[in-house]
Amino acid sequence: MDVWLIGAGGHARVVADTLIAAKGTLLGVADDQEARWGQAFLNCTIHGPAQPAVLDGLRARRLILAIGDNRVRERLAKRLNTLTFASELVHPSAWVSPSAGLGMGTVVFAGAILQAGASVGDHSIVNTKASIDHDCRIADFVHVAPGATLCGGVEVGGGCLIGAGSTILPGVRIGAGATVGAGATVTSDVPPGTTVVGLPARAL
Repeated sequence: MDVWLIGAGGHARVVADTLIAAKGTLLGVADDQEARWGQAFLNCTIHGPAQPAVLDGLRARRLILAIGDNRVRERLAKRLNTLTFASELVHPSAWVSPSAGLGMGTVVFAGAILQAGASVGDHSIVNTKASIDHDCRIADFVHVAPGATLCGGVEVGGGCLIGAGSTILPGVRIGAGATVGAGATVTSDVPPGTTVVGLPARAL
């Protein structure tokens, strides 16, 4: 896989490591932050801004949005929708069932697990050692943070953040744009746009 990364922050460095571990090649990096332009990023120079005209001029093909913030990632996907995004990127130490599905531009980090029948939408993040069990349905622009556990049949709406070390019990539905706090245990459905924390999880 030969790709350009959009974003040059800490999350992008982990995506780059995942790409290298998967025997891919980093062709270039673009970022909107002018202070980063011209700086080195691994063997590349950071270009900017991340606009279609700039990326076309650089012959940037097969992009991955290497940004942890769901809303920023979604805005960039809309801005760059005339360009080509890479298919999913999976670290070789992750386990993805042959019957699981991954959307365009989704990245699966080291040690993560996706079991039979699970699906993850476009431009989502399955972070380090996250576990997504059988038949879960994860929508677009979701971030499943490190160590999160989604038991079987969980549904997660678009743009959600599932916090580090949290647990979502079987069959629970997390509405679009919701946030599950770090370490929370979610035992019942979460309405869209709601933040829940604690054990058992309660709305703030």
